Amino acid sequence: MNSMGPIIAASAAAAAAQRRAEEEERMASYSTDDLQNDWEFKIVHGNQEAFRNHAVLTRLVDEEKQAGWVLLEKFDNSRIRFKRPRAMQAYDEQLISQGIDPYRTRYGTFLEKYTMVIAALAIAALFFMVGIYIFFAFSRVP
Repeated sequence: MNSMGPIIAASAAAAAAQRRAEEEERMASYSTDDLQNDWEFKIVHGNQEAFRNHAVLTRLVDEEKQAGWVLLEKFDNSRIRFKRPRAMQAYDEQLISQGIDPYRTRYGTFLEKYTMVIAALAIAALFFMVGIYIFFAFSRVP
């Protein structure tokens, strides 16, 4: 068994994350108005191109609006950039007490895909063990 497999996979994942972060830095240009008027910015990442669906995108924008965030641009179907006046930070404690995270950067369930894979593997293993049991239970010579 190759002991380097997990290390290579982790390294590839880290490199991909670094490339995405660098791409976002290049894509996120700021106007003079943005820089002079004390705005703060964030990028919200959605799982599996969630923002392709207009209803999901509208729901995200409405939820972010509660914390004062304004849609600035849609990079692609999984990344949306928002801005808000820095003065809105004064309301963050109240928002948090209402269960609203004004600085969330993830939207949707990101473990969903992995949970389904693990469940499928567990079911496959169960069927395999039952099959082995049945094979040995009925293949014995009396």
